[in-house]
Amino acid sequence: MKMNDRLNRQIAVVGLGLMGSSIVVSLLASGYRVVALAPIPGEKNPAIQHIVTLLRHADKANLLPKGLDYCVHNLTVTEDYREIRDCTFVQECVIEDMEIKNKVYHQITNHVSQETVIASNTSAIPISDLQQFVSNPSRFIGVHWAEPAYMTRFLEVTCGMKTDLDIAKRVMDLGKSWGKEPTLLRKDIRGFITNRLMYAVYREALTLIENGDATMEDADKVFRYDVGSWITLMGIFRRMDFMGFADYIDSFESILPKLSNRTDVPDLMRPLVVERARGIHSGKGFYDYNEKQAKAWEEAFAQFNKEIYHLATRYTEKYIREKTYNEQKLSKI
Repeated sequence: MKMNDRLNRQIAVVGLGLMGSSIVVSLLASGYRVVALAPIPGEKNPAIQHIVTLLRHADKANLLPKGLDYCVHNLTVTEDYREIRDCTFVQECVIEDMEIKNKVYHQITNHVSQETVIASNTSAIPISDLQQFVSNPSRFIGVHWAEPAYMTRFLEVTCGMKTDLDIAKRVMDLGKSWGKEPTLLRKDIRGFITNRLMYAVYREALTLIENGDATMEDADKVFRYDVGSWITLMGIFRRMDFMGFADYIDSFESILPKLSNRTDVPDLMRPLVVERARGIHSGKGFYDYNEKQAKAWEEAFAQFNKEIYHLATRYTEKYIREKTYNEQKLSKI
């Protein structure tokens, strides 16, 4: 999609918390005009400050091809739903509350055309449940981003029971124009793809720790230095292709029956919820943090995201295809 086409297609983001603001920056970075709508009174000014901070961070990471001023020029921040009337795509990012989302969708559908695609960033509520709140539900879809949205290539597109598959394909193409590697889940399965995979890992790791079989620190080390060394390049199934299948068959037969299939919330989690622990944001989580440690982790995360984004951008499927093609051409010379 050409840059001029992107500027002619306004996108709205409704809900300007941490995730919504990050999505705004991602869309601006990919060349779109964005209407950022703050539906909560008092949210607008803090959101503006946060979006500008994120834009500056993205600029330092060389993620704004047209520069900071260009992105700011293409941004409208408002509290007025009338400002989204010309948008062809609306991304909802309000809190995970059915009643609040219902009110927001009512406002959105009252101010956009029947053809405008409406998407939710929800990771907890089934898309099919949310579709009931939208007129012409075939244009409603789940578009789940990762944080920080402008520094990841992740995008998960999920159909509800009534979603038009052609619209899903259009959203997949949109995602590619946003610089993402989108995935499509054709069936509305609770937890989608990413959460189902990760919660299986959380369950097993927490169970090992609760049983005294491993420490939290060692579980983190294993994941960082084994999975973390190859996952960005290969994913899961290419890794299995690399390793061969004979060992996996034996391992499946011996290990799968021993994995946890518990359905309760692990005891390690409960006191943290009661104490309203927020990790580095409150100094209390699975690990404890003082102010300097929390800041150091935030800065490390920002720098790591910059580096891993560029690494993931370099080693895409397209890179492998082009490398194979060029090597084939050289072999014929």
